[in-house]
Amino acid sequence: MTLVKNERKQARVAVFWPVDWIILSYCLIMALAVVVLGRPLNPYTGELIFYCSTAVLIALIVNFIDENQSRAWSFVRLLYPALLFTFLYRATGGHMFLVTDHFLDDHVIAWETALFGQEPTLYLDRHFANVWINEIMSFCYFAYYLMLPGFLVWAFVRRESRIIRSYLAAACITFFVSYLLFWLYPVEGPRWHLAAEYVNGIDGPLFTRVVKFVIERAAVHGGAMPSSHTGVAVVTLLFCFRYWRKAARWLLPVVVGLALGTVWGRYHYVSDVVVGAAIGGGAVWLVRKYLEPDPAIVTTAKAPQFVRSFDAS
Repeated sequence: MTLVKNERKQARVAVFWPVDWIILSYCLIMALAVVVLGRPLNPYTGELIFYCSTAVLIALIVNFIDENQSRAWSFVRLLYPALLFTFLYRATGGHMFLVTDHFLDDHVIAWETALFGQEPTLYLDRHFANVWINEIMSFCYFAYYLMLPGFLVWAFVRRESRIIRSYLAAACITFFVSYLLFWLYPVEGPRWHLAAEYVNGIDGPLFTRVVKFVIERAAVHGGAMPSSHTGVAVVTLLFCFRYWRKAARWLLPVVVGLALGTVWGRYHYVSDVVVGAAIGGGAVWLVRKYLEPDPAIVTTAKAPQFVRSFDAS
């Protein structure tokens, strides 16, 4: 047994998957951006340490965790990107003003007012305020927090590692393009910028309160353009349509409701939602065309049974 373990250890070669390179690249881009644009640098020391440490952590995971050793190690190797998303999102709040010292909401509002005749969230506030619509929209918005973990857990239980890798690559592209735009074009969103102009509050008995609780404690101030929530929801929906059509049919109205709910809840402008959805769709196209894992890489004699059974199908 010891001999077999030693042979496996010696035979293992660390392989960086596309999702690993995407996260590493983002961390290095952000570290470089902070060094070049952060003036003075002192306030950005924490962010610089965070991005460099995250890059080192990824290198350690890739080099020292053998996903073929056990299901537990496979879980860590496959799903570690999802465990980083919250921390990477929170880090964006520390460098929202790398290129400008103010939010650019007025640009978005002017454009949408010219297009629609009135800023949409103000129109909704004055004509459609309703506690039960608040609840429906808040439920759809809250469903976002279950989509990504739900998809990953389901795929992991079904032992479909290639789907996980492709999905996470698309989700990472969507998140990181969004995070870059957060500080390249900083927008705080209507709930902040137009707070004094709303007539009605957004109240409800359950989901409205839950969403408010999460937003107040977890959301950064800014990061409205684009809507990464919508982008990742689109990624999840498109992957479900590709692999699990029945689930996709149930998910479709929820994703539509989520997109509407981001505007209804005053978290995003319509423009944020459109740009976020476009980024999510583009990320899925990019992954399918260029970054899909090659079945030959994982269909090997040393691959675990759960990988071989999926890749052979």
